[in-house]
Amino acid sequence: MVFSSYLFVFGFLPAFLVTYYLLRPRFRNAFILLASLTFYYIGDKNGIVALIAAIVLNYAVGALMGGAEPEDPDRTRRRRRGLLVVGIVLNLAVLVWFKYIGLFTRTVDELSSAIGLGEIVPVIEVALPLGISFFVFQGISYLVDVYRGTIAPTRNFIVFGAYKSMFPQLIAGPIVRYRDVAEALDHRAVTDTMVFQGIIRFVTGFAKKVLLADTFAVTADAIFALPSDQLSTSTTWLGVIAYTLQIYFDFSAYSDMAIGMAMMMGFRFPENFNYPYISRSIREFWRRWHMTLSSWFRDYVYIPLGGSRAGKYRTYLNSLIVFMLTGLWHGAEWTFLVWGLWHGFFIVMERVLDIDNRRIPSFLRWAGTLGVVMVGWVLFRAESFGYATDLLAHMIGLGPSGAAVRPLGEFVNPWLVVTGVVAMVLSMPVYPWLKERLSPRTRLVLGWVVFSLLFVLASTKVLAGAYSPFLYFRF
Repeated sequence: MVFSSYLFVFGFLPAFLVTYYLLRPRFRNAFILLASLTFYYIGDKNGIVALIAAIVLNYAVGALMGGAEPEDPDRTRRRRRGLLVVGIVLNLAVLVWFKYIGLFTRTVDELSSAIGLGEIVPVIEVALPLGISFFVFQGISYLVDVYRGTIAPTRNFIVFGAYKSMFPQLIAGPIVRYRDVAEALDHRAVTDTMVFQGIIRFVTGFAKKVLLADTFAVTADAIFALPSDQLSTSTTWLGVIAYTLQIYFDFSAYSDMAIGMAMMMGFRFPENFNYPYISRSIREFWRRWHMTLSSWFRDYVYIPLGGSRAGKYRTYLNSLIVFMLTGLWHGAEWTFLVWGLWHGFFIVMERVLDIDNRRIPSFLRWAGTLGVVMVGWVLFRAESFGYATDLLAHMIGLGPSGAAVRPLGEFVNPWLVVTGVVAMVLSMPVYPWLKERLSPRTRLVLGWVVFSLLFVLASTKVLAGAYSPFLYFRF
């Protein structure tokens, strides 16, 4: 069930919120768990077993890790470390089986065939449960934080189940750590202010998804579906620009809607995007893009590997490892791994060249960063290395062409142009700039008018059947 579908917007969400507000506070966590499992089952009835198993596994390991400690400190430490290792291995085993077993078996057969041995293992294809990458990482963060003593494990299975399955962030994040919501899970007040802010945030995401992201999706999908010999330089650039805008407004829209629904429920989720396309370095880009994933890799991979404390060469290696894993986390294809290493390479080069301390005009740094990101999106979106190479060649005017090259005008229309201009403006911090310059009363009145209009427009488009799944559902 997609957040931007009419079934969710006009059915599931209103029914959930009305019931949630009518319930006494002590029953709300149980209702969140029940409603979230129902939400997930509607979207992926086969994958719900994996979700429930993840809830039970992480709750049990966390409870055992925080159980009564024997008098021997060394024995306690070994027992807790052993439980942590078991918990992490089991979480990763679930992720590897569902997400990477197909890639592994296909690669083995391709390599064996290349040396003349033929196919030596059966290719195993397993249906990927919705959001598995998110709820597995969520579980690992919980166990590591319990082990480190950052949080105390909850003894209440309902509370943990509500946290682990909470439907606003279940399928595509943000990656919410237990410590982010631990206090609110036990005691939270749903105030009028939070509800109002939550509605505004939800409508913001709803409009971004339906009016902006889905518009760019039509153009990007049409162009990326063309054979490379039907592309021209201008058409390729249009497709890449459309996808660059689509993926930002699509994923940030989901995060906005998730954060807004959490506010309506009395929770504060962490922010996940902060205008990443204004970045002037790749390091800054990853401090602004998918911020909860970046901080997850920093705290649970980069720092444990030694971070930047073990010398510059080890720092470079740690960065490359993190971005290699970041790429694989996004998808079980080698193109994703290369996309991750592409970003990792520029992270390393920025350190080597000490880019922050060089007198490079801000505009050039911004343009260079955006160029690197857009090339990365080609790798991210393309179905194969060969097609990605053709697209990149077209972008510099060297791509293969045929007699049936499709003209740019076939894909451009007035609505796309207007939407593109609006999206480019909104990719910059224009909205907070305007808020600071308006009086509270003007903001309130204008907000109701603008957001009501946006909701009506987006709802009209949804009711007409013009919506698509969120891109990050596939991860």
